[in-house]
Amino acid sequence: MEHVLRLLKRHGLSDTVVTVQFLASLVKNYFGDGEELGMHLTYANEETPLGTAGSVKNAEDALKDDSFLVISGDALTDFDLSELIEFHRSKNALVTVCLTRVPNPLEFGITITDDEGRVERFLEKPTWGQVFSDTVNTGIYVMEPEVFDYVAAGESVDWSSDVFPQLLKEGKRVYGYVAEGYWEDVGTHESYGKAQADVLEGKVDVEIDGFEISPGVWVAEGAEVDPDAVLRGPLYIGDYAKVEAGVEIREHTVLGSNVVVKRGAFLHRAVVHDNVYVGPQSNLRGCVVGKNTDVMRAARIEDGSVIGDECLVGEESIIAANVRVYPFKTIEAGAVVNTSVIWESRGQEHLFGVRGVSGILNVEITPELAVRLAGAYATTLKKGATVTIARDHSRGARALKRAMISALQTSAIDVRDLENVPMPVARQHTARGSAGGIFLRTTPGVPDSLDILFFDERGADLSQAGQRKLDRVYARQEYRRAFPGEIGDLTFPSSVFDSYAGNLLRTVDTTGVREAGLKVVVDTAHGSAGLVLPSILGRLGVEALTVSSGLDEARPTEDAEERRAGLARLGELVASSRAAFGVRFDPVGERVAFVDELGRVIDDDRALLVLLDLVAAERRSGQVALPVTTTRIAEQVAAYHGTQVTWTTTTPDDLAKAASAEGTVFGGDGRGGFVVPEFSGVLDGAAAFVRLVGLVARTQLTLSQIDARIPQAHIRRRDIATPWAAKGMVMRSVVEAAGSRRLDTTDGVRVVEADGRWTLVLPDPAEAVTHLWAEGPDDAASEALLDEWAAVVDGAGR
Repeated sequence: MEHVLRLLKRHGLSDTVVTVQFLASLVKNYFGDGEELGMHLTYANEETPLGTAGSVKNAEDALKDDSFLVISGDALTDFDLSELIEFHRSKNALVTVCLTRVPNPLEFGITITDDEGRVERFLEKPTWGQVFSDTVNTGIYVMEPEVFDYVAAGESVDWSSDVFPQLLKEGKRVYGYVAEGYWEDVGTHESYGKAQADVLEGKVDVEIDGFEISPGVWVAEGAEVDPDAVLRGPLYIGDYAKVEAGVEIREHTVLGSNVVVKRGAFLHRAVVHDNVYVGPQSNLRGCVVGKNTDVMRAARIEDGSVIGDECLVGEESIIAANVRVYPFKTIEAGAVVNTSVIWESRGQEHLFGVRGVSGILNVEITPELAVRLAGAYATTLKKGATVTIARDHSRGARALKRAMISALQTSAIDVRDLENVPMPVARQHTARGSAGGIFLRTTPGVPDSLDILFFDERGADLSQAGQRKLDRVYARQEYRRAFPGEIGDLTFPSSVFDSYAGNLLRTVDTTGVREAGLKVVVDTAHGSAGLVLPSILGRLGVEALTVSSGLDEARPTEDAEERRAGLARLGELVASSRAAFGVRFDPVGERVAFVDELGRVIDDDRALLVLLDLVAAERRSGQVALPVTTTRIAEQVAAYHGTQVTWTTTTPDDLAKAASAEGTVFGGDGRGGFVVPEFSGVLDGAAAFVRLVGLVARTQLTLSQIDARIPQAHIRRRDIATPWAAKGMVMRSVVEAAGSRRLDTTDGVRVVEADGRWTLVLPDPAEAVTHLWAEGPDDAASEALLDEWAAVVDGAGR
């Protein structure tokens, strides 16, 4: 329609009436009064459809004083309208019908004229047996106001089937003008795609907003295209779109405004509307993607498919050829969709994942979502309750935290803003008089994603029941709003770090540390742990070399390779400085990794056994809390020192509950997270570090000596894609396949063989994936177990 209006203006027709009925508000909001196009637009509204002639009759008051032109808003053309008008005037016609020649006239109205151009006959939508011409009616007319005498007001009337036959019957001057140029009736998805390609090929004379940076490659204002992206025109990249390195965009592809195309994506003949996210390694061919839709990693959309507005196409899903996905639908990760999705949503509706509420910043995690999420959370709490909120040092977390604070306050919640602190500090402060807490951080290893974590009154992760309650309120969108006098307070607690450090050093046993004269190397990975460690190290009584202590907003997280490189550098420093050990914190201070006195990195699952051995050897009684995915070597270590293992699920809140129980002396998750129960019931990197310093000082053993006395574990893991609809069937198949073997259902299904080998099958709560762990006496036995049960899972999931 915008191309049509620009064509009208080009020919001096700037005073235009737009007849609207279907989607009227969208048209009005987009064009307004036409000022941006340099035109004057008014609107004639139809309460009910009035047909092609009835709709124009509805605008008679604006057209009754002079000749006027009627043109359709859904046909793309570059006809010379000035010549059409001149022809009309030269023939002194009542109506002039603009005609064009097409190879297949079946879908159009055929018109036949005499040598003077006077219309002799019309035929709407003919069959091949009725085809007597290739000259068709384009729906463009020049008319005199007298034609309104032949159109009944308020009724559905059509030009070709009702008005024109009557005019011919009465011998009125109806002419046909055969126009030269481009015309395409954009009434199907196929013609829509063809029109896009024809514009890019230059077959139609229309304005393209942008710069032709190379032949056929059009880039609009503000777009960012990495030099390493491959562009094979003709193609168009809209304003403020972003195309990353490694992307390949091929001919007849059109990207709208603010589209983001991530590394490794491939697009060919794809039409992508505004504000769409195209994930890495995705593949789009010959398809149309509606606005505000997210196409996630490695998704594939085939020829002829159309994805509606505001859909989510999950990771590694496949949309087969010619499938229609209607607006507001979710396609689950790994799904293969062969039929159109009209009513149902082919996906699992969930808010919480393994890391709280997570997603790509400004794609899945937006300011709007943050506000609604905070409003829902506040609604689950009492008016006047206090919520502690904190963040990591990323800009995204800082911006969204401010949005959430506003939503909390306007829901009658008092807010304590700790700003940028380590996550354990935020947890501990939450436990001191708050009804709950919120922490925003960059997703570990994924710099463009964000996690929003919710804490309960103990500072532990919100329980499964609490998550479901929040999920329900969010889904219903029934948010509580405060009256003006109930707006919550916002405070900024002082001395947060000193208070945390003082409590930690008073609680955790550090006897013997000063006498031992230990030297340690501490790497804070440019994260927030560097904010609290000075308050701890100065009072602990160790000689500490601290590295990577400055905050870096550009590096709020690190990937696996950066972590390995950081640990290797730490090992070199420990060995060269002859330190007792080295410790490296994650960017939010929740998890730690260790390097022994020889500079060797201790794997996370091995570090769990080392600390377990030290704690159990000193305590000689009590329980240790470990998730069911932990090696059963842990049972041997604990039993040797007179302690027992309490097995928990893999959820953080379950581990926290078990670690907080009376008699528990230690907890850990095998991924660098440790619980020091005498200090708090949550994962805490600084507390684990202080605890380890005290243990090493008192035992006077090195970490390598402790590691050497613990048996080697042989545990392996594998993930298998499983559709949501098949997860229940998969678990039933596992139980049936287990037969008489012992089953442990603490979390998922753990199948225990007679000789102690075991396999754990656990469906992921947030993704279309099933996780498998297996442990045997050696690596080969563990792999064999994985193969056996992976076949069961894979077979049931198909």
